[in-house]
Amino acid sequence: MTYVEINGAAPEVEALHRAATMILGHFTTMQVRGGAVAGLDLHLERLRQGSAELFPGTDPAADDTIRALIVHALRGEPDATVRVTMLSAADAMVSVLEPGADTPPPAIRARTIVYERELPHLKHRATLGLFHHAAEARRAGFDDVVFTGRDGLLREGSVWNLVLWDGARVVWPEAPMLAGVTMRLLRRELDAAGVAQTSRALTAADLPEMTGAAAVNSRFPAQPIAAVDDVVFPDTAALAEVLGDAWRRVAWQGV
Repeated sequence: MTYVEINGAAPEVEALHRAATMILGHFTTMQVRGGAVAGLDLHLERLRQGSAELFPGTDPAADDTIRALIVHALRGEPDATVRVTMLSAADAMVSVLEPGADTPPPAIRARTIVYERELPHLKHRATLGLFHHAAEARRAGFDDVVFTGRDGLLREGSVWNLVLWDGARVVWPEAPMLAGVTMRLLRRELDAAGVAQTSRALTAADLPEMTGAAAVNSRFPAQPIAAVDDVVFPDTAALAEVLGDAWRRVAWQGV
């Protein structure tokens, strides 16, 4: 199942060419289940804020407009992966794909590498570095990559946020990076449940202090990480359980 619309219509060749070749733009990706999305309001907020920054002087598309475009592109499908790409402040490309697996694969191993995304707070279309370094990590025998900055601070994974466990608290790295929707939802639910959590600047040298690690994004809110570089996390299952409990409390919002 792959279906694409631009502004509610099947795109002409010229529109697809523009979408493929004009890299200026931003997007958000969400999982739809039963016609609902976890954190839909945050996805819409992300699109508004991204358009305001990348396309200044033009009013961003209204939330109701984006929701209507998503519903139209879904064509009644209750479960799907939906990506909304803003080609301009007013032009939205909605891609509907097969729903992502709800069960994460076995715990992954990641390696660190120095890489800093441009405009790291935005989910923009300049993704070459993300996928290149992830592929390089796989060729080196790892499953994925964790980015650190030139300042040495741990940032994020290729397409996910990193979260750690020190045996008593959930620990979020603090550095210039994307505040993922899933991360924001988890932090909200952890607070509501009174689960201890903190955010602080971390480097690779701090990893041996941690007993668990996970990757979080809209597809897998608690993908276990077995190791980063040569640091093995013996209690990743405990962190995955804490995150899983928090995720089950998230209220899904109808599109």
